[in-house]
Amino acid sequence: MLKASKEIDIRFSELDPMNIVWHGSYMKYFEDAREEFGRKYDFGYMFIYGNGYFAPVVDISFKYKSPILYGMKVRIDITYCPTESAKIVFDYEIHNVEDESLIATGHSVQVFLDKNYNLVWFAPEFYEEWKKKWNVI
Repeated sequence: MLKASKEIDIRFSELDPMNIVWHGSYMKYFEDAREEFGRKYDFGYMFIYGNGYFAPVVDISFKYKSPILYGMKVRIDITYCPTESAKIVFDYEIHNVEDESLIATGHSVQVFLDKNYNLVWFAPEFYEEWKKKWNVI
């Protein structure tokens, strides 16, 4: 199982009028986790792009368990979910670093587009090679 983690200090600019983290920030936190995963496993956006593809997020969801407040330090854990299809699938958990409590969970799906923005129906060769390298086939 391939996993990575990213710790984040919550900034004032991420709060909504109720003084909790605005829901749109969760998407950014998941993006930060995907970038950390890419660094750890040599699977960043520029790697995908350099192989002739884009990988847009086409489905993303999250479920709140408790609010994130200003000044908290949170950890976003990302787990790669192997699939045979031409998709990149991740699950997420956000934890309070102080007490390890679960704050939120999430899920995302990315697909492959070629450089002409056409949907790719079969996993690109470079992706299959990457999965073999990390033994996630």
